[in-house]
Amino acid sequence: QVQLVESGGGLVQAGGSLRLSCAASGRTFSSYAMGWFRQAPGKEREFVAAISRSAGNTAYTDSVKGRFTSSRDNAKNTVYLQMNSLKPEDTAIYYCAAYRAGSSSYVPMRAPDFHSWGQGTQVTVSS
Repeated sequence: QVQLVESGGGLVQAGGSLRLSCAASGRTFSSYAMGWFRQAPGKEREFVAAISRSAGNTAYTDSVKGRFTSSRDNAKNTVYLQMNSLKPEDTAIYYCAAYRAGSSSYVPMRAPDFHSWGQGTQVTVSS
């Protein structure tokens, strides 16, 4: 199992930007597709973005398309979520998750598919 630690959350005004990072332990990071999920108070955890092992494929939920970008650096065992044009409705705890993928191009999007989860980082967007 890979261990995940998120960082980069914080308080930002609407229209601002944040970059979340998720550092993974172990030497097999490139074997994992990575995902980002978020959970707002009183709401269920929802899919935000995901990136394949090779970084060749990405997927985003409709509400963040054009504003968020997921990337990864396999040499640094880190996945990133660049969040631009933030809105108050983006306020949530953001989690990264890892899926051990057989295919280098597969992009998982369902929470139950992911094997490991980080502890989360709070993102608060003020209006």
